Amino acid sequence: MSCYVLVHGGGHGGWCYQSVARILRSQGHEVYTPTLTGLGEREHLLTPAVDLDMHITDVVKILQFEDLRDVILVGHSYGGMVITGIADRAADRVGHLVYLDAATPENGQSLVDVAGPIITAARADGRVVDGMELVLFPGKDPMGFFGVTDPQQIEWMRTRLTPHPWKCFEQKLVLTNEAAMRAIPQTHIVCTATLPFRDVDSLKKRAQGRLWDVDTGHDLMISEPDQVASLLLRLAPA
Repeated sequence: MSCYVLVHGGGHGGWCYQSVARILRSQGHEVYTPTLTGLGEREHLLTPAVDLDMHITDVVKILQFEDLRDVILVGHSYGGMVITGIADRAADRVGHLVYLDAATPENGQSLVDVAGPIITAARADGRVVDGMELVLFPGKDPMGFFGVTDPQQIEWMRTRLTPHPWKCFEQKLVLTNEAAMRAIPQTHIVCTATLPFRDVDSLKKRAQGRLWDVDTGHDLMISEPDQVASLLLRLAPA
């Protein structure tokens, strides 16, 4: 039995992994799908203190309090920032890092640095609420950014997406145990459509060849849960 910890991206919550988690659990694996502070069902906990560091701490505490080790740690989109920080702070508890169409930051980079115009464009529709700059508000058609086309999936997502603090996206990730973090095996699962915008050679080098693509939109854990779960299962030790 392996232990998977699935970390969501911006504006989402642990809910986005329901289908993937169900498949992994059906194969006998332990699965955690934490929701980061201020998002999803934890939106009522949103304060100006919520930032990238807090989201990293959210999951590090789960690893510690549940005494999880040799974890297959998965991060989607913004979650790539989070899992990189988790692996830096709890390298002894992480056995494998999986970047699911995710940000792959270097030390000192923010999501804005990594994603550039794509994430900056989301700021155009942001607004200030209670002194916090929030972005990714679920609008009339919130799926353009997430690449979901199925009407039922769109409605399901629309009622669950929550705005995300911009502060998380512009905070730079500071690594203090980078050598140990970089020594953890990596796999990169990306959407075919995003491959032209990525440094494929660099990803292949980091992943030692484990760069897999799925022909779907950005929220591949929702649009193609069977394929995503199948790839994740390949990483479980025999």
